[in-house]
Amino acid sequence: MEIRDVDELAVLLDSCISRVKWRLRPSAKRRLETDILALCSGLRAVVMVDYGGRMPVLQDHLCGLICLMRKESSMLLHLRIMVIEDMIYIVHVAGLTELSNLSLQQQLHFVDLEVDPPQLLQTSLMYSQSEFRRVQQLFSSIFSSDAVVDPSHNATPPSIMPKSELIEYKAVNVTCVADSAASQQFEIFDLSNCLRDTQITIPSLNGWLLGYPVVYLFRKENAANAVYNLSTKYLHIYKIIISRQRMPNRKDSEEELMSFSVPYALSLAGDKEFWAEAFLARLQAKLEACKQVWSRIRLEVTECHPQAIVL
Repeated sequence: MEIRDVDELAVLLDSCISRVKWRLRPSAKRRLETDILALCSGLRAVVMVDYGGRMPVLQDHLCGLICLMRKESSMLLHLRIMVIEDMIYIVHVAGLTELSNLSLQQQLHFVDLEVDPPQLLQTSLMYSQSEFRRVQQLFSSIFSSDAVVDPSHNATPPSIMPKSELIEYKAVNVTCVADSAASQQFEIFDLSNCLRDTQITIPSLNGWLLGYPVVYLFRKENAANAVYNLSTKYLHIYKIIISRQRMPNRKDSEEELMSFSVPYALSLAGDKEFWAEAFLARLQAKLEACKQVWSRIRLEVTECHPQAIVL
């Protein structure tokens, strides 16, 4: 991407938001713009859209938006919409392939929430190691660079559940507001059942998909204990702050790329933790490949008092 692409994408986003009649607050519109830029520039593979409304209206607006933008810009052709239960994500197929090809040891440090106090595991529990790998293979097989996914494809290991139940995606007709006479098929990948027969929970899956270096780990039957063990602890909130290259008529301001939490007792060194330094170094390497878009990146760590947490 070049700096002119960023400017054009911002203009296109603003136009398409108006065309699908999506009423977004300025902060939410800025967040969406940052997320799409992060996907298109390779900084992130998946983002969760947890702003801009509730399902299913949020899904309708987001799908209509991406549908319109893809018609106008080739930069968005590799983006897909994914739904898991009541959560919706934007996926970059090439980014997710890269994410799936990394070993768990290269990416993740697991925090076991089934014990009190939580413990940082050097290696994941046996059940999670094998099941995480199968889930990675599943997502890699679904979100390939091919535009069409064949639901009869047998590449996904059947060890999680039958293929017919595993891949639940649907193509919905999205009518572009700007041209109500023409509608087109836009695929939404509904993977709400993909974890049904595994011990991988949604919070653990989100930790991996959203690119966090530290992932909370617990079995479904121990969810209540996990919530208690985390809610009673001080936390460190790790925020990745990023700045765009200066553009005409726009102030050079910082914005949050992502954030995640780690129990305070397991992160006493703050940004000097070995995994934090390695994580920031990986992001800085990615930024070098898209420095026409982003000017700098930094890690900010703050303390959070014990509070009720929903996993």
